[in-house]
Amino acid sequence: MLLRSALLALAFAASAVFAADRGVTPTEIRIGASAVLSGPLGPQTKDYNAGARLYFDAINAAGGVYGRKIVYTTLDDGFDVKQAVENTRKLIDDSTFLIFNNTGTPHTAAILPLLQQTQTVLFGPVTGASSLRGRFNRLVFHVRASYATEVRHILSQLKEAGLTRVAIFYQDDAFGKTLLEELREAGQAENVAFIAEIKVDSKQPDFAAAAQEAVKAEPQAIILGTGGTTFTNFVKAVRQAGARPGFYGFSVASLDTINRELKSDAHGIVLGQIMPSLRDSSSPLVAEYLKLARERPGDGPPSAFQFEGFVNAKVLVEGLRRAGRSPTTESFIKGLENAGEIAWGRFAVRYSRESHNGSAYVELGIIDDHGQLRN
Repeated sequence: MLLRSALLALAFAASAVFAADRGVTPTEIRIGASAVLSGPLGPQTKDYNAGARLYFDAINAAGGVYGRKIVYTTLDDGFDVKQAVENTRKLIDDSTFLIFNNTGTPHTAAILPLLQQTQTVLFGPVTGASSLRGRFNRLVFHVRASYATEVRHILSQLKEAGLTRVAIFYQDDAFGKTLLEELREAGQAENVAFIAEIKVDSKQPDFAAAAQEAVKAEPQAIILGTGGTTFTNFVKAVRQAGARPGFYGFSVASLDTINRELKSDAHGIVLGQIMPSLRDSSSPLVAEYLKLARERPGDGPPSAFQFEGFVNAKVLVEGLRRAGRSPTTESFIKGLENAGEIAWGRFAVRYSRESHNGSAYVELGIIDDHGQLRN
C-alpha cells in the first residue's frame, strides 16, 4: 500500500512537471498563436508576425534563450472566434509553452477558459480592450497600452482644440462595438457628449449612407472605431459628400493603408500610437528594429505594425530569460512579476503581482504632406 501510494505520488509529480514544462525541450521553446492571417485584417496581422519573427530569428541566430531556439507557429482563424478556439486547442495539444501575439478582442476572451483549464500563459494579445484588463488574470500579460488610454489622449486633444461637436463612426461587429464602448465610457468620464454614433454593417457596408448621416450631424471631428479599408472608405465617402471634419483614429488603423487608399487626402488625419514613432531616432527600440529590418528587406518596408510585433517579441524574450535556465509556466510568471519596470528609452512595461497591463505609452501623431506621422 505504501509502495502504491509512493508510485502514485511520483506519477502525479511527473505529470505536473510535464504540464509545467509543456513546449520546452532541451533545444526549443515552442510558442504559437491563432491569428487573423486572411481577410481584410490579414495584411496588418501578417506585419505583426513578421516583426516578431524578425526578432526571434535574431535571437535564435545568436544562440537562442539559454541555448533553446524559439519556434513560433501561427494558425489562421480568418477572424472567426470558434476557429480561434480550435486553433488554440490544437496548439496546446501539440505542446506549446505559451500563446503569443494572438489577434482580436472576442477571440482572446473566448480562449481564456481553455488557457485557464490548461494553465497556459497568454502573452501580448493584439487588443487594448478594457474588458480584458479590468479583472486581473495571472495567466495574461499585456504589452500594448489599452484602448481606454488612447481614447483619453484623443479626447484631451479635442478639448484643448476647443472641438465640441464630435461624432463616432464604427463598424457594427465585436471589434467596432468594443471601441464604441471605450469611447462611451471615456466620454462620460471626460464629460464629452458625442453628437452622433454612426455605424456600418461590417459585411455589407453602405459608406455613402453613413457619410450622409455624418454630414447631417455637422461634426467638427469624427473618431473612427475601425481599421483597414473600412477606415479609408468612410473617409473617402465623407469627403465625397463635401464635408471636411477632422478624423481621429486608434492605433489599429494602418498608416500604410491610409496612405495607399487616400493619398493626399490622408493629410491631417490624427492616429494614436502605442509604440515610439519610427521617426524617433533617439529610441533604442526603433534603432534596433530598423537595423534588423534593413538587414532583411524581404519582409517588406518597416511599419508600425511590424514594429509592435517586434517589441512584443522583445518583451517576451526578456520574460523567458527571467524564467531561468529551466523555464516553467510558474517561473515565467514570477520572473516578470518580480521584474517591476522593464524599459528601453521612454518605452516601458510594468508587471507585478497585482497588474499585468504592461505599457501605458500613447502618443498622437498627425499625417503630414509626405504621408508621415508627426507628433
